Amino acid sequence: MALTCFKEMKRSVGGILVLLCSFNSFAQQITGQQVSRDSLLKKQLYADTVPQQVSLSDIVIKGKKAPVSFKLDRQVFRAAEYANASNGNAIELIKNLPSVAVNGQGEISVRGSSSIQVLLNGRPVQGDPGFVLAQLSAASIESVEYISSPGAAFDAEGKSGILNIITKNAPEKGLMVQANLMGGAPPFNDFGNLRYTSPQRYSSELSMGYQKGKWDISSGFNYIRNDMAGFREGDVYTVSSLVKTAFPSTGERSFKRYAVGGRLAAAFQQNEKNRYEIGLYRGKKYQSRVADLVYSNSRISILNGTNFSSFDYFNENTAAKEGVFTLASMGSQHLISKGIEFSQSLQYEGADLESLTSNYNFSDRSKSLLLQETSNPSSNPLHAFRWKADLIRKKGNMSWQTGIQLRNDQQQGDFLYLYRDRANEPFSTDPFFSSDLNLRNNIQAGYFQYAHQGEKWLWQAGLRAEHMNRKIVIRQGNPQTLNLLNLFPSYLLRYKLSDDALIKNSFTRRIKRTNNFELNPLPEREHSETLEQGDPNLLPELTAIWELGWEQKLRTGNISLSLYHQRIKNPIQRVNKVFNDTILNRVFTNAGLALQTGAELGFNYRVGKVWQIMLGGNIYRYDIKGDIFNGTTAVDNNSWVFSINTTQTFNFQSNWALQFGMNYLSIRATAQGEDGAFFTPNLSLRKTTQDNRWNFQLQWLFMDAGLGISNIQRITTRGSNFYTTTNYVYEPDQLQFSVGFNLTRKNRKIVIPQSEMAEKEF
Repeated sequence: MALTCFKEMKRSVGGILVLLCSFNSFAQQITGQQVSRDSLLKKQLYADTVPQQVSLSDIVIKGKKAPVSFKLDRQVFRAAEYANASNGNAIELIKNLPSVAVNGQGEISVRGSSSIQVLLNGRPVQGDPGFVLAQLSAASIESVEYISSPGAAFDAEGKSGILNIITKNAPEKGLMVQANLMGGAPPFNDFGNLRYTSPQRYSSELSMGYQKGKWDISSGFNYIRNDMAGFREGDVYTVSSLVKTAFPSTGERSFKRYAVGGRLAAAFQQNEKNRYEIGLYRGKKYQSRVADLVYSNSRISILNGTNFSSFDYFNENTAAKEGVFTLASMGSQHLISKGIEFSQSLQYEGADLESLTSNYNFSDRSKSLLLQETSNPSSNPLHAFRWKADLIRKKGNMSWQTGIQLRNDQQQGDFLYLYRDRANEPFSTDPFFSSDLNLRNNIQAGYFQYAHQGEKWLWQAGLRAEHMNRKIVIRQGNPQTLNLLNLFPSYLLRYKLSDDALIKNSFTRRIKRTNNFELNPLPEREHSETLEQGDPNLLPELTAIWELGWEQKLRTGNISLSLYHQRIKNPIQRVNKVFNDTILNRVFTNAGLALQTGAELGFNYRVGKVWQIMLGGNIYRYDIKGDIFNGTTAVDNNSWVFSINTTQTFNFQSNWALQFGMNYLSIRATAQGEDGAFFTPNLSLRKTTQDNRWNFQLQWLFMDAGLGISNIQRITTRGSNFYTTTNYVYEPDQLQFSVGFNLTRKNRKIVIPQSEMAEKEF
């Protein structure tokens, strides 16, 4: 259609019309009057033209951006396409991406790994990805970029690649104001819980941006309250000296949680050669998890089945966590001469993390007799600094860039274990479960990357070198140090098959570093039945990734297919062993070698004006082999794992839209067992006013309707002398209603052809 229109036009007269015809339909308003396409064509095709300035605010062109697009090394996903996630946090948004899966614990994995580097507007974030993303409102996000094979210019952290979160800002030379309010209905099922009986769900979000002259300023604020009722049932036993000790449990497992955050960014374009930027983000996340469980303990002879003893007790457990996250950055870009650019940035990241776990063991659910009370306060602040400088040279089809990065991370953890047997007694400190740990990472990195663009071929190759010095001090003892020098080569090859299709091949090497929690060798007792323990000798994971991909543009969409293979050295695993007959010890350890081979599919297509299809899938074979617990226990496990994410959107007349989304993660093997499947379907109905200023939305999240299949996950581990399986049931069938406001004003002037003779004839 666009080609036909082009042939009918005269020279520059049809520049705008080509765009309009390619959309197949458009609306144009001049001084409040609607003008049809036929009359506009007639008026412009038979007239001499004279340039005239008109305000772009008087012209409205309606089109639909593609929900997914491809750039040189990444896929770009528009956040506005995922209405089901609009009232949640960033995790609810990114779990719809083809490679991403989120389990029942809220843990993010990309291509099966939780090691993912998160960038916030291009700036790396050192803290836990789930912690950071849970503080960001999905409504404040413009787009998400996924880079599966980062080049040498990127930090080597994150073995599954990079997620770059782009927040909203002002349109070019204009004002943007967006606001959103959400409220949730009371729960349909509180599971008969006694403590968290009325989950609260509401949120508010405000984004603002303004561009004028040399300044570009954007800001935002959000608050999300998202409680969730839940239930847990577990079956555990240990075997020792021909005696089987079983301690199954059932009871409440609910969450009270909120997140609040604010952001401010400003850029100053001094002239064509110099630009300066500053940014500040500060957020807080709070979560209180209740696990009130009735334990039924019994000791049974393995030889004859005799029950030696049995008793019940009630464990009231509350784990509260709070974190304040700060990210501040400043940077500049300078055009030194034609084709040569220098940039530098300085970034600070701080995270004040605190937690308090309280355990009360009573003789029964009536809490008439206290058997023991424990309290586990802890603090774990993080301070990280990063300075980076880059030099880029572009000349013709060739470009190269080089740079250095200096990084310093400091984390100090203080963990206490206090206990008493009577409520009126003072607390005593148990030194076996109490500890303090200081961790410091110093990393120096340098890289060089070269790229060449041809008519059909594009190739890029680079090498990054990183030296890491890790120092751990435990209980003011002697430092334990680890010095590593690692090389991270990478390459990218792209071949253009046609204007609409290309193939690419890439290789990269990545690293997953350790944190305080994984390195702390002193056990922390946070639950009645488990201890948490790390290993100060833990080595970072090193992953080599090969990928072969194909991208195809379709008439109203696109499709992509990637085949990948990962070789993971020193995979970090969380495994169990028996501490005593009623306590399991969860330990972090390296487990030899893991291999992962898979395929990933992304497909989006628009059927007419009504139906938008977005579909993503990932399937891989996971094999892990090696030894744990200093070579005393062999590990050999494997499984096929797949995930499916789909979003189906139906746009009807009068700006009504219906969207169905579904996320499914299959059973997957771990070093000692498997994590069960996890399924979450969602439905939303949205109405937008004619002027696009207001929108109203009704959401049905975690659809279940009494079937017992949504928002449930079972986790199982086993060893030669223990077995544990736990079924986590999270609140399904959540209803939410929201209202949003959008104001966008532009103030640009452009020169378009304007008829003189035909206007007089008219």
